[in-house]
Amino acid sequence: MPFAVVQTGGKQHRVEPGQIIEVEKLAADEGATIELTEVLLVSDDAGIRQGNPWVEGTKVVATVLKQTRARKIIVFKYKPKTRYRKKSGHRQWITRVQVQDIVTA
Repeated sequence: MPFAVVQTGGKQHRVEPGQIIEVEKLAADEGATIELTEVLLVSDDAGIRQGNPWVEGTKVVATVLKQTRARKIIVFKYKPKTRYRKKSGHRQWITRVQVQDIVTA
């Protein structure tokens, strides 16, 4: 089974064709096809190729399924003995994509 390691949004993801992943928000509409060109490593029948920093001529083609927000995280600041408590929350925008193909040169 071929796989690749791509970098997007400052994070690295191991992807395979048909897999659904959630990444940091990408500027694309739902149903659009995107290309992830920052491929760090690719493994297929020809073997394993590692980039320096990217693998030349390799890209991951994916389809945007949904633009949504992640689960809420709670940010709680507390200092003992001073009655200081501050609670807030944050929901990060994410893009859910389905990997269609790993294209190599």
